[in-house]
Amino acid sequence: MPSACDSLIDDIEDMVSFNEPTPHERQSARKCVVPRSRKKKELVTNEELQADSLIPGTQKIWVKTWGCSHNNSDGEYMAGQLAASGYKMTDDPTEADLWLLNSCTVKNPAEDHFRNSIKKAQEQEKKVVVAGCVPQAQPRMEYLKGLSIIGVLCFIFWGIYFLFPGHSVRLLGQKKDGGRRLGGARLDLPKIRKNPLIEIISINTGCLNACTYCKTKHARGDLASYPIDELVERARQSFQEGVCEIWLTSEDTGAYGRDIGTDLPTLLWRLVEEIPEGAMLRLGMTNPPYILEHLEEMAKILNTPRVYAFLHVPVQSASDSVLMDMKREYCVDDFRRVVDFLKERVPGITIATDIICGFPGETEADFQETMNLVKCYRFPSLFINQFYPRPGTPAAKMEQVPAHVKKQRTKELSQLFHSYNPYDHKIGERQCVLVTEESFDAQYYVAHNKFYEQVLVPRQAEFKGKMIEVDIYESGKHFLKGRPVEDSKPFTPSIAAPLERGEVSGLMKSSQPKPTGGQSAEFPSKSVKRYISDA
Repeated sequence: MPSACDSLIDDIEDMVSFNEPTPHERQSARKCVVPRSRKKKELVTNEELQADSLIPGTQKIWVKTWGCSHNNSDGEYMAGQLAASGYKMTDDPTEADLWLLNSCTVKNPAEDHFRNSIKKAQEQEKKVVVAGCVPQAQPRMEYLKGLSIIGVLCFIFWGIYFLFPGHSVRLLGQKKDGGRRLGGARLDLPKIRKNPLIEIISINTGCLNACTYCKTKHARGDLASYPIDELVERARQSFQEGVCEIWLTSEDTGAYGRDIGTDLPTLLWRLVEEIPEGAMLRLGMTNPPYILEHLEEMAKILNTPRVYAFLHVPVQSASDSVLMDMKREYCVDDFRRVVDFLKERVPGITIATDIICGFPGETEADFQETMNLVKCYRFPSLFINQFYPRPGTPAAKMEQVPAHVKKQRTKELSQLFHSYNPYDHKIGERQCVLVTEESFDAQYYVAHNKFYEQVLVPRQAEFKGKMIEVDIYESGKHFLKGRPVEDSKPFTPSIAAPLERGEVSGLMKSSQPKPTGGQSAEFPSKSVKRYISDA
């Protein structure tokens, strides 16, 4: 640990210099000591004491996270470890003594927000710790000089502890076991869930690809998977803490297990056994190459009642020549095969995808192929990204598409996406939905049906964290609206009361019996079966 801290000594011998008195000289000097009365100190206010104190509990910390669900999970672990160590977490940046900024390096705008937040913190004379993918990938960036840095695999508490006395700390090491790289933070560490009803579990970190535009690989490195037993135990404990929805996340969930001799379907079948009746599991992003060989098993898993029939499969471009320049390791026909197979075997499935507009070398013909792909599949969830060259990546050195062309293509694709309404045919359906969040305008609760489509329901306290039956009466571009069925009673899927917002999880012993499916009720199983039969 000391070698990681700029201000720490390198060796214990450095504590003694040649000018230090010898033990004999020190003993002789004691005989000449003259007692002196201490002057009465002025009273120190409690505020002054707290401002200079290193004792946990007297400092307030604000955590801000950008980026993917993996990054959000890391942020939850950071907050949980700090709170468990006695620090006070706050949602108000103005009252915080320290800002912990957890960054994302995927796109330029995300890093711009991160850099601006550092500047804002310094203007407000806040102490700053930076974390996440940006400093891990580029620790020598000019605007990071003098700041304490916590990498994506390090224990956050030490960075905070050394910062308060004014030290600058850089913790960027990677964890290894017998030469083999391990995953991220230990799964049994305390965390503060952003939403007490949702547990985000990183099943692996890093990936097997080497995409020419990707900066995240520089930060997260090669694939490192968590053992299945550890992931199952984390899910089991989450349900014991009142969670009713689990998200599995990583840079590429489809690649899970290839470094430890297992695979994604094996993990998913184990997790399905732990999900209480009425609770749900959502699978994160998977690239096409690593899901192709598991299509049969994946279709069976996505059809099970306790797993959302939802998959995020980025295509990035429908041009094989562009995909080759990106080093994506698949062709567009591979992507079509994944989508067509799952649409046939999992009726109603939601396929989300990503597209990059204006990648270096993309011609107008290449772009039109991408437009045709979107016209064909009419993806209900489409993440459109204008290409930004990330420093240090091969794509940044390629000949760039002019900025105005990138902007125009991004606009054209966005217009196409907004030209169709994917949910109009759902009006009049009766659906079972799990309520887990609050809408941005605080007017509704947000629920999701079996296909992970967003359903807005009335904001009634008894619905939160429950599975309810609704009749769909309205649709928008990104949502449905549901009216609760009068005869139906909300069903509680969780086997324990959820933690309070801001409460630290992971501090209890996970030795309780395995979940048995919560309360006994007919409603959830019947309603969940209806997802498949009505599709």
